Amino acid sequence: MTSILPGRLVDALDRFNAAHPWDHNAHYHPWLLRQLPRRFARALDVGCGSGDLVRLLAERGEWVQGVDSDSEILQRARELTGPAAPVGYSLGAAPQEIPAGPYDVISCVAVLHHLPFAEALDRFKKELAPGGTLVVVGCARAASPVDHALGLVAIPLNALTGWVKNRGRAGSPRPVSMTARTREPELSFEEIGRQARRLLPGVRLRRRLFWRYTLVWRAPGDPSGR
Repeated sequence: MTSILPGRLVDALDRFNAAHPWDHNAHYHPWLLRQLPRRFARALDVGCGSGDLVRLLAERGEWVQGVDSDSEILQRARELTGPAAPVGYSLGAAPQEIPAGPYDVISCVAVLHHLPFAEALDRFKKELAPGGTLVVVGCARAASPVDHALGLVAIPLNALTGWVKNRGRAGSPRPVSMTARTREPELSFEEIGRQARRLLPGVRLRRRLFWRYTLVWRAPGDPSGR
């Protein structure tokens, strides 16, 4: 996103952001929770990382399953989760190895670009209970003028947010959630939209700040099972 800026400015921004780290994915957790019922039975968080979202979902759900392909980050998730929490963690590569549903909620935050997109959405669709909700916070490749404009707006806001969240202090350690492996997205927002609308009729997609997009889809049917 910063490739159109002078190299020295990019270096300075990188140093500032490294000294004032903050979790872009956790920034969207409150929004994600607003898309969900106040109470639900079972939830699945795909690519759960250190379990931050799993623990938040557990405050509403009867049982929350987190799955990740990274054994080290899963160990940290287990260490950070209280023994009484209605939570389970499993090692597995999505979409093939996610635990079978049905689930009332499936969440996937900054993970879908690591997976075969259409195959993953199709699997999530199959594992949702009638009336269940799929919520994705994703990363897309910047391709359009709108993408690049949002990226430019996000650059100063990213630095300001890091400064505020760290209370102006430099040298804060990175959150545990930011130690997970990362990958550059290949699909643009337009490509994501075309595939998602084909697989999930009625899906809602929106570009967001901080190099993210959101996707919400509700499965047909009565969640009560009647």
